[in-house]
Formats: sequence, structure tokens, C-alpha cells
Amino acid sequence: MYGRLSVGIMSAFHHALQLEQNPEQLNSSCPSAAWASAASGAPLPVNLLSISPWAYRMSHESSRYPRSIPEAYCLCRGCLIGPYGQESADFRSVPVLAPAVVLRRRGPCVAGRFTYSEHYISVAVGCTCVPLMEQDNTV
Repeated sequence: MYGRLSVGIMSAFHHALQLEQNPEQLNSSCPSAAWASAASGAPLPVNLLSISPWAYRMSHESSRYPRSIPEAYCLCRGCLIGPYGQESADFRSVPVLAPAVVLRRRGPCVAGRFTYSEHYISVAVGCTCVPLMEQDNTV
């Protein structure tokens, strides 16, 4: 049953999966409000309509169950809160983390079976907008 559930969950993210971004290219795919309004026809998914848009990439580990987990990553450094949806440098996009339980393989295969242990991990599920903290320049 869990296998079927994990397949269903991963298929829900297929519309937003993108290749992993390099930090230098972080804003190269940052959508703007003009881009969102210019998109005609099909409605955009919530993750692209957010003021802190994100996409998903697959995290894969062969010794973990489930082996693949969709993880969110922010598309913009700042947040799209300008009067015309421009990116503001007064805010930053940060991932929202949620706890998840995974099974990790322990030791070698014995009599055709592996043993697993339960582990808790944090998974990025989206992005949100937070104000930049002013830095103390008195150092």
C-alpha cells in the first residue's frame, strides 16, 4: 500500500519538476508577474503563482525507502512583491521544511533480505517569503 501511495504522491509533482539549479543560475528561472499574466490557456500551478515561487527536484538515495522524494527549491532569491510583480531585494525566499519518516537500509543482505531502520528527515515542501534582517555594522 505504501508503494502505491508514494507513486501517487510523486505523480502529483510531475508538472513542476525541473532540473537542479546552480546557485549562480538561481534567478535565471525566476518568473515575473508579467510572465504569469502572459501565460494564456491552462492555469498555472500554485507553486509558480506564489510571491516566492518554487519548483521540485527528485532526491534519490538507493539505500532509502522511498528511494525518490520530491524536494522543493526556490526559484528566486528575493520575493515578487513589487507593484508590478518585480522581485524585491528587501525580502528573501526560503524553503519551508516538513518532517518525514524514511527507512534506511542497515547492513548487508542476509538470506535474501535487508534490514531497515526508521529515520526522520526534513523535506523542503515549498518556499515562503521572509524579510531580510538588518545587519549590525558596528563590528
